[in-house]
Amino acid sequence: MNEDPISNSFLVLVRVHCKIQRRHYSTTTNTNLKSWFNKYFDKTNVFSWNSLIADLARAGDSFESLRAFSSMRKLDLKPSRSTFPCAIKACSALFDLHSGKQAHQQALVFGFESDLFVSSALIDMYAKCGRLSDARVLFDEISQRSIVTWTAMITGYVQNDNAYEALSLFKEFLIEESERNGEGTDVFMDSVAMVAVLSACSRVSEKGVIEGVHGFVVKMGLDKDLGAENTLLDAYAKCGSNKMGWEDNVILGTSIIDMYCKCGRVEMARKAFDGMKEKNVKSWTAMVTGYGMHGCAREALDVFYKMIGAGSNQITCIVDLLGRAGYLNEAYDLIKRMRTKPDYVLWGSLLAACRIYKNVELAEISARQLFELDSSNCGYYILLSNIYADAGRWKEVERIRVHVKDRGLVKPPGFSLVELKGKVHLFLVGDKEHPECEKIYRFLEELNVKLQQAGYAPSMASVLHDVDEEEKEMALRVHSEKLAVAFGVMNSFPGSTIHIIKNLRVCHDCHTVIKLISKIVDREIVVRDVKRFHHFKDGLCTCGDYW
Repeated sequence: MNEDPISNSFLVLVRVHCKIQRRHYSTTTNTNLKSWFNKYFDKTNVFSWNSLIADLARAGDSFESLRAFSSMRKLDLKPSRSTFPCAIKACSALFDLHSGKQAHQQALVFGFESDLFVSSALIDMYAKCGRLSDARVLFDEISQRSIVTWTAMITGYVQNDNAYEALSLFKEFLIEESERNGEGTDVFMDSVAMVAVLSACSRVSEKGVIEGVHGFVVKMGLDKDLGAENTLLDAYAKCGSNKMGWEDNVILGTSIIDMYCKCGRVEMARKAFDGMKEKNVKSWTAMVTGYGMHGCAREALDVFYKMIGAGSNQITCIVDLLGRAGYLNEAYDLIKRMRTKPDYVLWGSLLAACRIYKNVELAEISARQLFELDSSNCGYYILLSNIYADAGRWKEVERIRVHVKDRGLVKPPGFSLVELKGKVHLFLVGDKEHPECEKIYRFLEELNVKLQQAGYAPSMASVLHDVDEEEKEMALRVHSEKLAVAFGVMNSFPGSTIHIIKNLRVCHDCHTVIKLISKIVDREIVVRDVKRFHHFKDGLCTCGDYW
């Protein structure tokens, strides 16, 4: 089909229309877009509907993609083979098993179930929705499987923490391909499939298995593929193997340490660190900093003292550790004795310690230095404002607020990301955009009852003083990290770890709430904020309430 420029322009407009519908913009604007829809979109053309469904799905607007699919079916138009894959993928993205089953039934009615792309999309949908048995039944019914089909099933096992079944299926694939093409014939496997197999290896952590798959990776010429290479490296590290040769390479070893620290796997970072035959200053720094990020003061000091013996002087780490222990004056004295001018990292560490230990005097000294070093950073003003608020000094809070406003400084909007079954979900404060927002808020209300039973009281000291208590509590309830955690708990398997990324510092109230949630739902929750990692488990956090 030739591309229609009017239709392509319309597809952009329809996405805007969908956003406007959800955000309740003016009726006039909505009406104008609807008139564009009625004027330029050919509702009788299946190919137009297919383009719309696919375009919305690729843009991440899965909910509207399904709505378009439903609207097309209500017009009694006969779907084509291109209709179903994107509609089914939209069901997968939303974890909508009900709609997925309906799409499956319709694909069966119209004779497209045996189509490789449709069947692969269905396998992926059932796996993402936790219905592995249904996915496997569908997989076994396919007579001519493609690499896409095999990859969908293998990935499904990996996503559902069934690595052994994934590897067993990979073995079946090799046998079947060998029998079909003849002994000695090269088996085709792309990088996507290979990463899925290597992900299973990293979960099994058996050296012999990894080495066998590694050989296959090299044979396929995929050893230079970045995704396959990184996943292979992760698999070797998790089984404690040294054929990769990184223990002799200082640069590579240091990069591995840094990678694991930033991914929240500090124990794997230490394993790599201990395995290095030679270490340079950056290697030591990476390990000390990694421990510092994760709140492991004792371990960081242990590495630091060994590092001192190697001739390195890392003042930043010591300032952070002294601040963590509450020795603020000692940390300040150390900064003053420095021969070089202290940077924003040092003063920022001291300011953060002042917030925890409510030392207003040193906070003001640190903040003044930070304002001189980086006067455009709104975060320092906010942190000092929170320190004043905790001390009940509301005049100073108002003064900083006016100063920030007069200088045109803008705090970046806070957001939280949670990765679930291969898809990243973004939440803003008070978010109503997510397709499951109503369920999320209902679940938060249920959690709030249990939180109160556990002794939780909202921490509202830092919330604006000119807002009444009820508004303060409601404002705290809808912080993005709370929404992300609630969504993660709702949509993941019991016992699995929830990983959250926050672009700003986690607030005191959210930190308290997530600690309690980890105990109430018996889950481990890892939150990476702009300052450090927080590992919540059994009502405690590894940061020791210091961040």
